[in-house]
Order: sequence, then structure tokens, then C-alpha cells
Amino acid sequence: MDRVARIGPNALLQLVPVLDRALGVAERTALFARADVPVPPPDAGMWPEAEVARLHRAVVQAAPDLAPGVLRAAGLGTADYILANRIPRAAKAVIRALPAPLGARALTMAIAKHSWTFAGSGRFSVAARAPLTLTIAANPLACGAGRAPSCHWHAAVFERLYSTLVWPTAQVLETACCACGDAACRFEIAPRAELPS
Repeated sequence: MDRVARIGPNALLQLVPVLDRALGVAERTALFARADVPVPPPDAGMWPEAEVARLHRAVVQAAPDLAPGVLRAAGLGTADYILANRIPRAAKAVIRALPAPLGARALTMAIAKHSWTFAGSGRFSVAARAPLTLTIAANPLACGAGRAPSCHWHAAVFERLYSTLVWPTAQVLETACCACGDAACRFEIAPRAELPS
């Protein structure tokens, strides 16, 4: 029986076009090779967590200044894929029609049900409702330098999902990170105050 921890392939696939734009195809190809990670085919299934983690770390090590933006862009792309292909149209309509607190609860329940696809061997939980706080204990993709929370990919996925379906001005703040020695990565999600026009 295959007991290898796995993560959804978009954690790799969405990095390909972002890295191509940021570094060029040749450097992206070399980066995957240095991490010993093959580029998944577009129809890839769940991917070994260790390979995803190696590539995310390789991005941070190879381009520390670009990594936050690269990982964020890939996270936004992943969420866009989920919105287009994994959440049924009727479910999106229901979540959008609900009052924001109920919509947030419904979306959070769906995220929790499918957390294995983005947390791998990490343990996802809802730590608080106000502000809405999601955690991933032992997050396998936490790969920053340890000076500040650095799970830009996860934060961007959450931000896009909640801003598209619940709060148009949602923002995500990572307040703790396994890469900094914390037991869990902690993401606070809340609507941002509207900026004055």
C-alpha cells in the first residue's frame, strides 16, 4: 500500500508559468532539476509531498527576493483552478448568497473536508471563528528562512477563495509559521476595511 504523503499537483503546476515569467524557461528547468522534481503532466494526480516541499524550498533558496511573489502568484493560480474546476457552480452561488459569516462557515467546512489536498501530512484545523483562523500543524510546505512567516502559497490560496466567495476585500495574515519554529502555521482571515475613495 502506498503510504507516501501527497499534495495536489497544482502546488507544482502553478509554479511553472510563474517561474517561466520570473526566471525564464531555462532557469525554471534547471531549478526543477536541482530539486530533483519532474514537471508534472497537466493531468497529474496527487503528488508526493516531499517533492513539492523540495521545490518550494528550492525556489526560496534560489531566488529569496522573488520567492514571496512567485509563491503568492502560484497560490492565486491554484485557487483560481479550484474555483474553476473543483467547486460546483451551484455551491459557489449558495456560498455567495449567504450572509458573510454563514458563507465563511460553509467555505471553511469545504476547505476542511478537502484539507488533505493542500496540507499533505500536516494537520489542518480551524482555531478560531473571529477572526477566522486556520492552522496547519507540521506544515510540510513551510520553507522560509525562519525570520518571518513565509507560507505565501497557502496564504494566497486562502485569500483568493475567501475574497472570491465571501469577502471581496478579504486579507490573510500569517501570524505564526512552522519555518520559524512554531508548532503550526496560523492564518487569520478577515475582511479588510474599505479604503476611502
